[in-house]
Amino acid sequence: MRSSLPLVFAFVAAALVALPVQGQGVGLAVGTAAPDAELEDLNGNAVQLSDFFEAGVPTLLEFWATWCENCEALQPQLDRIAEDFADRINIVAVAVAVSQSQRRVQRHVDEHGAPFPYLWDGGGNAVRAYNAATTSIVMLLDGEGTVVYSGVGRDQDLVGAVQELLGTER
Repeated sequence: MRSSLPLVFAFVAAALVALPVQGQGVGLAVGTAAPDAELEDLNGNAVQLSDFFEAGVPTLLEFWATWCENCEALQPQLDRIAEDFADRINIVAVAVAVSQSQRRVQRHVDEHGAPFPYLWDGGGNAVRAYNAATTSIVMLLDGEGTVVYSGVGRDQDLVGAVQELLGTER
């Protein structure tokens, strides 16, 4: 007899991805030191997530997928942050290895451009380290690598959160 447990997990995961939840309470708790994780660049080279953090410079991490509609909805905000604050914040997209391939992520980057790095989390190392149970989770780290914001879904005010972190006007 075959178990239907994998189907249940797949259904729950799909439902979580579709939820437009906003705000605190997902991923790592605010005040937590950001852990490191081994990932790959899109050429398959091993990299450490911490290689993309700069001492004293805040970092925005997004757990992302090509098929994620919430991620797509957040993209204009990420593009604005990359344009308006490029010299004051690092942005890193962590491409999760769920229903997409490294090649598909590279194709997306090639077609849409990438004002910030996309890293491949083929082993789920960053997903586990950051408790990122779904896509469209965004975490802001201050310049010391401490989580100061954690949110999920399309309705996040990422520009506002970055402006608050950087001490700029809204």
